[in-house]
Amino acid sequence: MMQIITAETAGFCFGVKRACEIAEKAASERGTVYTLGQLIHNNDAVETLRKHGVIPVESPEEANGCIIIRSHGAARSVYDHIAELGLVCIDATCPYVDRIHKIVDENSRDGSDTLVVGDKKHPEVVGILGFANGDIRAVNDENELNELIKSDKNFGAKSLNVVVQTTFDMCKWTDLQKIIKKHYTNVKIFDTICRATINRQEEAAALSQQCDAMIVIGGAHSSNSRKLADICAANCRTFFTENAAQLEKEHRSALISLISSYNDVKIGITAGASTPAYIIKEVHNIMSEIIKDEAVDAEFMAAIDQMPRVRAYAGNRVKATVVAVNKTEAVVDIGIKQSGYIPAEELSANPNLTPEDVVKVGDVIDCIVTKVNDADGFVYLSKKQVDAQAGMEKILKAKEENSTVKGTVTAVVKGGVIVTSEDGARVFVPASQSGVPRNGKLEDILKKEVGFKVIEVNEGRGRVVGSIKASEREATDAVKAKFWEELEVGKKFIGEVKSMESYGVFVDLGGVDGMVHLTELTWNRVKHPKEVVAIGDKLEVTVKSFDPEKKRVSLTAKKPEDNPWTKFMNEFAIDDVVKVQIVSITPFGAFAQIIPGVDGLIHISQISLERVTDVSKVLSVGQIVEAKITEIDEEKSRVSLSIKALLDGGDAADDEEEASEE
Repeated sequence: MMQIITAETAGFCFGVKRACEIAEKAASERGTVYTLGQLIHNNDAVETLRKHGVIPVESPEEANGCIIIRSHGAARSVYDHIAELGLVCIDATCPYVDRIHKIVDENSRDGSDTLVVGDKKHPEVVGILGFANGDIRAVNDENELNELIKSDKNFGAKSLNVVVQTTFDMCKWTDLQKIIKKHYTNVKIFDTICRATINRQEEAAALSQQCDAMIVIGGAHSSNSRKLADICAANCRTFFTENAAQLEKEHRSALISLISSYNDVKIGITAGASTPAYIIKEVHNIMSEIIKDEAVDAEFMAAIDQMPRVRAYAGNRVKATVVAVNKTEAVVDIGIKQSGYIPAEELSANPNLTPEDVVKVGDVIDCIVTKVNDADGFVYLSKKQVDAQAGMEKILKAKEENSTVKGTVTAVVKGGVIVTSEDGARVFVPASQSGVPRNGKLEDILKKEVGFKVIEVNEGRGRVVGSIKASEREATDAVKAKFWEELEVGKKFIGEVKSMESYGVFVDLGGVDGMVHLTELTWNRVKHPKEVVAIGDKLEVTVKSFDPEKKRVSLTAKKPEDNPWTKFMNEFAIDDVVKVQIVSITPFGAFAQIIPGVDGLIHISQISLERVTDVSKVLSVGQIVEAKITEIDEEKSRVSLSIKALLDGGDAADDEEEASEE
């Protein structure tokens, strides 16, 4: 019996959930917003947010328009710097962290010292350190605290305020308080560990004591997730993973081995405060599949074990010379009076091959005697079994070298498929490792040639478990590696539009997605990508820039030869009179389309002979008017237009205006 128990407190805490909601709302209203550092310590969640227009940056200078302070908070100087840059600042600091900022600020105004218990490199602690008015230090364990006490006798001598990182280990905090109280006499201690963190740690400790193994889900840089892993590891075998894909890739074999060694196994799952619910669910589903696959595999092998074993006389492996071949069998000479027969199904494990495909008259092959009929004078043999033995040796080598083995899917069985390698070895591939989607049919890959990785071998039982999915993943990784190796600015692709956002589209370039920003889709002005393309469309694109480390490719679908500015420069000149359409109204004038893709500005002073104070009362979007081209800035691709210049007295009015300015 096997059980999976997921902790009730696993996943997003209040502060992280609040920060994500704030960021998503801001992005939906503004199109693109920026966060100072990753909003949460979870790469999957950060990438999902990125697709919604929430972009992490390392410094305020990299932001444009609006920047969000994440749930960890930031130092007071950071807020001041953002204000100096003129950016809109949205504060998503967790209320529990904000409370620490206020405690440190208010209690250090009299010049008293402050001690922060936590990791001095963690962004939450970095932010807290920036709110003290007096001397402030941070320690993460007993060694650092004792070193501080020893090296700086003056620190905290008059008075000391102590706060603690919200995600700090409760047991370590209890021990550190004893030392602090013993050494510092005039001390105020504020217990600022988040209650959600305490509850999560307590539940993880209790659950890990009940289970045979624990899976802790969290980002590689998530402090609270690592603490959960340390707590669980003290009680049972613990696996730390960022998501379901990493769990399957790095820990599957170890989990299968652990499950196989227990008759009744309990596996617990918990997750850090930055882990979205959908990732916890995916890990739970993967564990359910692993347990199911192992149970099915055990059932499969039990059935194999119950099959009657072939008895053979001494010297059962013999050399055989093929003397005849027909559609159902091969007739062989093994050097004795009895005739030898190899049925078609015993010539090869590949059901797609006929006897004539496998052997020809005159071939000398190794066989194993499977049955002797003395009464009729017949001996039945198998070439397939000899091939399987040789295939097993190659299977073992493939597992050792992690190489891909080629084979054919020869049967669909309960819980998966059987793949027969080119050398005749039979390999069980669980459904979850078949590469077939969950809602797909295993029969779709029947009789197809596939590559697979060997993930488990039991020589004694003749048991081999393989993964088609792992082989496909390796092939995909190889394609991606080659892609990045050969990628260069200016390279052209014909890709497929895979997804669409308001700010652009993502295009599949052959295993790697690139992004075409809305402004790079067409030379014309559009408000949404759907005006130009649809999902599934083929799109010719050119690489503008790329970042191999962040796996980002920026693309453009605009062709230089279609540049409307080139057409404009060839067809128009200063003083030309053109019919234009008003496309937008601003407080300082109106923009009008001269040709598709080229707009000109009609300044408020160039609309009428009379003084205009409200452009919208004179012009409207969609209106067609005549205007004179008064200026062309080729370098900046800008055109100035004038309606006033075409009115009676317009040029004279301009001359007077220029004279007045002089």
